[in-house]
Amino acid sequence: MNLQPAATNHSAVAFITARRINQSLTASLEKRALLWMAERAPKWLTSDQLTLLGLSAQIVAGLFYALSRYNRYALLLVIVCLALNWLGDSLDGTLARVRRHERPRYGFYVDHMADIFGSVALMSGLALSGFLHWQIALAMLIAFLILSGESFLATYSLSRFQLSQGIFGPTEIRILLVIGNLALLRNPYANLFGCKILLFDLGGSISVLAMFAMAIHVTLRHTAQLYRQEPLQ
Repeated sequence: MNLQPAATNHSAVAFITARRINQSLTASLEKRALLWMAERAPKWLTSDQLTLLGLSAQIVAGLFYALSRYNRYALLLVIVCLALNWLGDSLDGTLARVRRHERPRYGFYVDHMADIFGSVALMSGLALSGFLHWQIALAMLIAFLILSGESFLATYSLSRFQLSQGIFGPTEIRILLVIGNLALLRNPYANLFGCKILLFDLGGSISVLAMFAMAIHVTLRHTAQLYRQEPLQ
């Protein structure tokens, strides 16, 4: 006979899944495509395997970015890795929901830790590529981590998981990287007011400013919302 009180059985504690919000440009099309693939995925394929694929592809993408310093055509292999990263990172959760194998806490934790480690690898590769100054790569990584931290805190505090910021989500960022890589193959420089600068320095600087502005905006908005929900008595 099990005399252990039910209250100490942590696995029995109900977990409320946060509402997922995705308002990105590709959200509707992406959702239909992922559902189609998940319903036709082979039975041996698991969500954990897809998560590992996404992380591995992002790490290898960082490696190919570093190698592109010596051979620019390594950028094409980065594009292949970005596509595999999208497949693994996006399909893992959909597959779990279709098969009713959801593990909300495990999935949320593992998926986003994989995103963080993968982003560090990708930005490190970019910093070594010669197509982007390491200071801007570091600023991009810091801005990304701040936005990620805000998203995680909002998920806990507001029970709302924001998959995108405005019309931009992870898929749109991958698409911009693909376009940027193709542009690098043609010419790694851009002209700004008569000055010749690295194309990715220009794009990276714009993305840093946009991410920091976005982080400040959503922080103020969520702070005001929580203040109204929990007024001083």
